[in-house]
Amino acid sequence: MYEKIPLAGVDHGEWLRLRRTGIGGSDAGAICGVNPYSSAMKVFRDKTGEGTEEPDNEAIRTGHDLEDYVARRFTEATGLKVRKSNYMYRSKEHPFMIADVDRLVVGQDAGLECKTASAYSADRWEDGNVPLHYIMQCYHYMAVTGKRTWYLAALILGKEFTYRRLEWDDELIHGLTGAEEAFWNNHVVAGIMPPPDGSRACDEVIREYFPSARSRSAVKLTGFDEKLRRREELVGMISGLQEEQKRIEQEVKLFMGENETAASDCYRVSWKNVDSTKLDTNRIREELPELYKDYGKVSRSRRFEVKAA
Repeated sequence: MYEKIPLAGVDHGEWLRLRRTGIGGSDAGAICGVNPYSSAMKVFRDKTGEGTEEPDNEAIRTGHDLEDYVARRFTEATGLKVRKSNYMYRSKEHPFMIADVDRLVVGQDAGLECKTASAYSADRWEDGNVPLHYIMQCYHYMAVTGKRTWYLAALILGKEFTYRRLEWDDELIHGLTGAEEAFWNNHVVAGIMPPPDGSRACDEVIREYFPSARSRSAVKLTGFDEKLRRREELVGMISGLQEEQKRIEQEVKLFMGENETAASDCYRVSWKNVDSTKLDTNRIREELPELYKDYGKVSRSRRFEVKAA
């Protein structure tokens, strides 16, 4: 069973506050470590940080704008009517689990998640496949609402429309609920950040927490010697692999010469002209120092370096 929280008339700020009161469908894949664009550390930051904003980029904007269109295409493809719910759902058994669903299927014990994908990610949907973090999102919604079926519709821009049907899975939902409960109690409630996982999302969170260093501050480094030795080994291995990669690329370039493309039965290689215009900032600074001063923008970041003692 679940509690229904009306969303009619709720402004964006209140909606963000509601999102911080529990784990949503888009958080599920990150908590399970299968979302390539997020991480458990980022979900922790979103749930414990004040004033956390929903991410805003072109892909997210496109997905929002085309949600109605994807729902209409689903109805055309299946004959199933769908409707907006205008509620957020909270599990009564597991109140840390919430769901803000895209659509409910009329006349069925089912829901619908609408996605928009780039043509570059079309291979992730081939042969009936579904990106794993989307699967976890849909099963999270089933766990919260109790609905036995969830459809996932995707518009792959410029290529195709496709949809999948996911059915209730006791074992999967039990495992997902357990993982979310452990994350909520052991990290969000306890106020303990989960460990990093090496993802770009973790880099972004760490930059948000520690954007700048205190001048001339230092701390004794303890407990990291073995890990830093392993890092040195990895840096050497990566360097060797990158050299091998570059050597292969250079061999192909020599073979291609002035040709723009080359193809075999297995691969298609392009080596095209790319024209770009960049401002000569050094020249502007020298010849127009006042203009450079007026329009120059100082940015601050932190550089991470490791050297042997």
